Amino acid sequence: MAPARVECPGCGLELPRNPYPYDGYYLASQECWSVYNEVLAREYQNAVLFGRVHQLTVDAYAVQHAGGPHPDKSVCVHLIGLYLVLERDVPPPLVPRRLQRLASRVAAWPHFTPPEDRGRLTVLGVAQTTSPEEHVRQSRAWAESVWRAWAPHHSVIAALA
Repeated sequence: MAPARVECPGCGLELPRNPYPYDGYYLASQECWSVYNEVLAREYQNAVLFGRVHQLTVDAYAVQHAGGPHPDKSVCVHLIGLYLVLERDVPPPLVPRRLQRLASRVAAWPHFTPPEDRGRLTVLGVAQTTSPEEHVRQSRAWAESVWRAWAPHHSVIAALA
């Protein structure tokens, strides 16, 4: 018999078993992926949330769940996205264009071994918020937690950026 709860291999989040479809691109459980998709839907439906934190949400989830078939280029690009917003104060809506330019210029992407501790906060904290302001605060706190977890690679990420 399958366990009633499943632990996400990326972030460690333990959730009730959920048959939500998932293709396995990230090192994530389908249960965690389901929560992430709920957060994305909320951001897509709210222009303010989308503009203020969507980039952080995507980048934080991607690097917190690095591994499996997730390629080095993607991990690096998402880490650079976190760097640009959290360290360089680039407004999140301006990040995608910069990442696209960078992605077209780098020929070989470094491999970063994901940290054992990938940050104490998870996407569930964002999903449980009840107001847009709280969503923004929790998204940023989660992104900062994930970014700190990758501290051993910060200098290489800054150089790439």
